[in-house]
Amino acid sequence: MKIEPLILPPNDYSPALNVVDTNVTVLVSNALTHSYEITLQSGDAGAGPPLHCHDWDESFYVLGGTIEFTCADKTELCRVGTLVHVPAGTLHSFRYGENGGEMLEFTGQNSLATQAFTAVSEAISSEPSDPTEIPYLVEVLNQNGVIVAA
Repeated sequence: MKIEPLILPPNDYSPALNVVDTNVTVLVSNALTHSYEITLQSGDAGAGPPLHCHDWDESFYVLGGTIEFTCADKTELCRVGTLVHVPAGTLHSFRYGENGGEMLEFTGQNSLATQAFTAVSEAISSEPSDPTEIPYLVEVLNQNGVIVAA
């Protein structure tokens, strides 16, 4: 299968997904690239995912604000211009800093990241009970290749 070049102007992106107080705009999914994914993520102070891992690599590039990353028991406050690489299987999490933050996320091959983000966003918008209950969201994430640490 031949993969065609892509040029995606901003008006071609789908609206941002709500992934538990993080706005995730899918810039390109592996359905189009047949390998990696790129998302633009932003959130207010304190927002961010719990400690988790998955079977694909991720790299993050901080574009705005500050973001506190925890990777394999090491925590560091990252400022604009910082690149964070998280190998597959590594426990990690992040929290947006005092004034929020913005970053690009690049995933490795076979990523289910955009699938997981979409599932969580859809669950939050369609679940009649409180969809932010931790057990419910953990199950949605598990179904999409993300393992939340106990």
